[in-house]
Amino acid sequence: MKFKNLIIITLIIAALLTVKFIFFPSESGEADAKGGKGSGAKSPPSNVGAFVVRAEKLSNEVYASGTIMANEEVQLQPEVAGKVKQINFSEGSKVSKGQLLVKINDDELSASSRKLKLQFELAEQKLNRYKQLIAVNGISQEEFDVAQNQYNSIKADIDLINAQIAKTEIRAPFDGVIGLKNVSEGAYVTPNTIIAGIQQINPVKIDFSVSEKYSSLIKNGDKISFSIEGNNTALTGKVFAIEPKIDMTTRTVQVRALCLNPNGNIYPGAFARVKLALQDIDSAMMVPTESIIPDLKGKKVYRIKNGQAEPVKVITGLRTDEKIQIIEGLNIGDTIVTTGIMTIKPGASVKIIETK
Repeated sequence: MKFKNLIIITLIIAALLTVKFIFFPSESGEADAKGGKGSGAKSPPSNVGAFVVRAEKLSNEVYASGTIMANEEVQLQPEVAGKVKQINFSEGSKVSKGQLLVKINDDELSASSRKLKLQFELAEQKLNRYKQLIAVNGISQEEFDVAQNQYNSIKADIDLINAQIAKTEIRAPFDGVIGLKNVSEGAYVTPNTIIAGIQQINPVKIDFSVSEKYSSLIKNGDKISFSIEGNNTALTGKVFAIEPKIDMTTRTVQVRALCLNPNGNIYPGAFARVKLALQDIDSAMMVPTESIIPDLKGKKVYRIKNGQAEPVKVITGLRTDEKIQIIEGLNIGDTIVTTGIMTIKPGASVKIIETK
């Protein structure tokens, strides 16, 4: 019994000693640990790549997607309903401004016009006689006024019938190329019928959009270069119009350029890859893209100062394939971290193993 009690007491003492060492370590141990820490033991500096900020010439180029547009384009539609009497064009041919393209039946109007012309001749002769008579008081002023009014009325009717006849003719509104026709001679057409399309393709327009941050830099006369599928020629143009507002949905501004097309080998509707050359910046602070760290409040880089890495907030500008412009936050001559960024923290010691 005594032996059993002794074993129990021994186990209790061992449990108490275990609790003490785990939860209440000895002061001498803490002192040794603190002494070891305070003795100057530090983590080794992190190896990083660095870049020295310097001024560079920045070619300010903007890339965009665009669409080729005809300089002028309309759909040919009649003003009045009727039967097509003549079609005076070949599909895909060039036409000149004012050229008669389509004639709609105007037999009734032409007959009315001939009748009015005969009446006009008689009214004109009568008016001339009355002018001679009223000069010698051979007729009253009332009789002369009636003849004058009849003359003017018939003349107005002739103008009206001529305007109606003109509506039966469809003429080319400008020099261009006419497309495929949708009707044939003898077909009955209405004002809703599209007979064909006509386009002026020399020059052509290039429509494209650029980000709103470039809106203040673009001006009329800026040169563009562009390429289209199936055409290996170096194509160039000039900006001639800029939309005076920014699209609220896309936050872009619409730009329109003009390009000569004497051979007619640039077709409206084609997709264009556009490069817009803006004014170059002679002294731009450019840093490698990989040195920029996204942050909740913007962007930052790690600047190396006295062998330590310190975070610096920056404002960026234009971007190239490999570098990005720094507008605010750094100075010429600053050294920033480019590689090994993920292994360092603010204030950490760093060792530069490579400098660009």
